[in-house]
Amino acid sequence: MDMRIQQLNAFLAVAQTRHFTQAAGNLGVTQPSLSKQIQALEHELGAPLFTRTRGRIELTDIGHTLIGHARRITAAHEAARADIDDVLAVRAGRLRLGATPSLCSWLIAPLLVRYAEAHPGVTVTLTEDGSGPLTEHLSAGDLDLAFTIGETPTETGLAVQPLLSEALVVASAADQPPLTRQAYIGLPQLREQPFVLPAHGYDLRNLTVTTCQDAGFTPIVTVDGGATDAVAGLVEAGLGIALLPAMIVAANPGLRATPLAPPGASRTIALTARADTPLTKAANAFAGCLQTHLTDLHAWGRLPEGMSAI
Repeated sequence: MDMRIQQLNAFLAVAQTRHFTQAAGNLGVTQPSLSKQIQALEHELGAPLFTRTRGRIELTDIGHTLIGHARRITAAHEAARADIDDVLAVRAGRLRLGATPSLCSWLIAPLLVRYAEAHPGVTVTLTEDGSGPLTEHLSAGDLDLAFTIGETPTETGLAVQPLLSEALVVASAADQPPLTRQAYIGLPQLREQPFVLPAHGYDLRNLTVTTCQDAGFTPIVTVDGGATDAVAGLVEAGLGIALLPAMIVAANPGLRATPLAPPGASRTIALTARADTPLTKAANAFAGCLQTHLTDLHAWGRLPEGMSAI
């Protein structure tokens, strides 16, 4: 049975008015067009829906049986259409967002406040993880967008948009002697220094090891494992040094930041999405909100220390 919404609306209009001409006027169609819709529906059902008695249109038993179902079906259709319109207008929907831990406080939180003000009906879920797991979630279709570290995705089929460059500095305990009396320190000078490394899977761990190896040595590790905040705390306690984003060290009075000699070291913050799947309306609106937010931060001089727009 292939009852169309247009046919059901025609049936309900006639059932309500008991008059074909009036029903056609209410629907904004011609009477012949309305009659064809009713006839097509009756043909599909295999039974008449109306009878004419003394010039009055009455519902048949089949018509009485159909009317309740028709009302529920058309109401559900209208509700679905309204919900879809809300999603298309970003008045509703969902946004599944991923981010690395170091970005959640200074970038993600104020950005989500701004996004919620513009699109209060959108439900946002946030997944916090390293770039590797986040790109896997994207590839699996579990996320719409993710803030990742690096310009080259670890998974194929992803589109990466670089946003910011974040300088790394050598973090050491502020209550211990400085690593150098110079304005900068060269990476080879860190060869004999003990390092505190983030846990496996964190982007900063891979970047630290790669940066040291490019300088000709493998870092001596005294404490291995922990999130960025834990690494900062262990360095503050004097257990070793670490390569950390400049903004993290600047925000921690217990740490001393020593800049690396040129060319230094940095990491790229990027917005990553699936290349083979169009963004949802909610995700596309978020990307636009992000660009406006970053433009404002740059214009107002409010990018964190060591951070520059790409």
